[in-house]
Amino acid sequence: MLVDLNQRFGIPGVACVIAGEGGLPKVVVSGQHARGEMYLHGGHVTSWIPAGVSEVLFCSPHSLWQDGRAIRGGVPICFPWFGNKADDPAAPAHGFVRTKAWELESIARAGNDVVVSMVTSDSADTQKWWPHQFRLTARATFGTQLKLKLTVTNTGATPFTFEEALHAYFRVGDAQTAVVQGLDGTDYFDKTDHRARKTQHGELRFAAETDSVFLDTQQPVELIDASLSRRIALQKENSLTTVVWNPWAEKARSLSDLGDAQWKNFICVETSNVGNYAVPLAPGHEHPMAVTVKVASL
Repeated sequence: MLVDLNQRFGIPGVACVIAGEGGLPKVVVSGQHARGEMYLHGGHVTSWIPAGVSEVLFCSPHSLWQDGRAIRGGVPICFPWFGNKADDPAAPAHGFVRTKAWELESIARAGNDVVVSMVTSDSADTQKWWPHQFRLTARATFGTQLKLKLTVTNTGATPFTFEEALHAYFRVGDAQTAVVQGLDGTDYFDKTDHRARKTQHGELRFAAETDSVFLDTQQPVELIDASLSRRIALQKENSLTTVVWNPWAEKARSLSDLGDAQWKNFICVETSNVGNYAVPLAPGHEHPMAVTVKVASL
C-alpha cells in the first residue's frame, strides 16, 4: 500500500509516503520553506518546522500509535462532537474521525508551499454513533505559514448539526511562563469550574489546569512563549469558539499517553465551533473552517 501511495502521490525531493510510528502511513513534506508530517490516521498533522525555526507542534513521546487510538499531540480533528457525546457517554470522546484511517486525496505544490489533502466519509461504523452522511476534507498547507482547512459536506438527504475542532497542541518551553493574548474581554465557559460563565481580563496566563471555551471569537490570538523566545499567531476563518487547554500536573498523571511532566511543554489553542456554536448544515451544503499559523521571534 505504501509503495502504491507513494507512486501515485509522491513528489520526488518534496513529499513522500512512508511508514511512520507504529507502522501507520504518513506523508513527509520537505518543502523549500518548511518540513512537515501528516498521518492518514485521523488526517492528523503531527509536525511543522518552518525553515530556521524549531518544531512548532507538540507530540507526546508516550503517544499510542495504534488503530482505534487517537494520536496525542499535533493537530487532532474533532468531529462531529467535541468532548463527550451528550446523549451517549459510551461514544468515543471528540468524535470518531481522529481514530480512523483517512484516504490520501492529493499532494501538490503551491508555489514554494506543499499542500496535502485527505478525506474521510460516513460508513457503517460511523453511523453506529452518528446516523448521518458526510464527507470531511482536511487540507494542510506547509510553508512559512501552516494553513489548516477542514471542510464538512452534508452528502445526505437530511440536515444535521455538528461540532468541530482543530485541537492544536503548540510546543512551548514552559507552560508556566506562556501567555495567550487576544482574548481580553471575551466571555468563556470554565470547564474546570462546572462550566461557569466568566469573562477574561487581560492576557491569559497558566497557573493550574485550564480548560476554557471562549465564545464568539473571530479575532486573531497569539501564544507568547518567552522560554523559546517566539510568538505563535493564529488567524481563524468561520470559527466562533476558541478552546484553550492545558491539563497541568495532576490531570496529566491520569493520561497514560502523555506522561507526568509533558504538560509543561504544550498549550492547546483550538480553532473550533462547539457548544451553542455548533454548525447546522443543510443537504448538499458544505462548511469550511480554517486557521493560519505564523511564527515569529520575540
